[in-house]
Amino acid sequence: MQYGRKPSNNHQHTATHRAGPGGARRSSRDLRPVAAFRQRGIRASRQREDFNAPEDWHEPSCRNAVRYIVQRAGENYTHPVTPDEVRARLAKLPERFTRNLEVVQFSTMTRKRKTFPCYGMQWGPAVYLYPIEKSLVERYIQVPNPQQLIEARMYGGQWTQHGNLWRLTWTESAIKDFYLNNVLIHEVGHLNDTRNTRSLDRERFANWFAIEYGYRATR
Repeated sequence: MQYGRKPSNNHQHTATHRAGPGGARRSSRDLRPVAAFRQRGIRASRQREDFNAPEDWHEPSCRNAVRYIVQRAGENYTHPVTPDEVRARLAKLPERFTRNLEVVQFSTMTRKRKTFPCYGMQWGPAVYLYPIEKSLVERYIQVPNPQQLIEARMYGGQWTQHGNLWRLTWTESAIKDFYLNNVLIHEVGHLNDTRNTRSLDRERFANWFAIEYGYRATR
């Protein structure tokens, strides 16, 4: 789901898995790993590659349990799901899909991330979930394509046009459904994709995984 994003007045891929040298945690200021993004904004592929908002990267540690890290959402933002809700959703997946997952991080929305907002990201053994506006209203400057309209409708999101702008409005239950059964499962799909190397193929696999094990499994 890639939309043309309108920055607010408040300021607002790709193989993965075991990239990066050994170590506990590294800042993206020191290391830019290859990552899989669940994007909210359209950018050219080169711009996507060059974008490098600071993030904490978690190297494999052979943990037996998933560690949950919760950062503050940021001013005017909120985490739409809780660690308990994510934990319960992951428990419904076949164990083979989560055995390599070590960290779920609820990341904060920073000024730089607002220029390239995304719903989620996967890197190595970690899945990152990003916050959404407290108003549950997203604003965009590009017309959503048919696939984007259908996907939002599947989870209860409502697109409306306001002049040259578009808004995607969620209810609390709809955004929880979207994050738990689409964003989260999409990123887990990337974690389990050990076959594809091209960005397009990896996105197709993750999209299929989210439909099969997220949407269909909960309807």
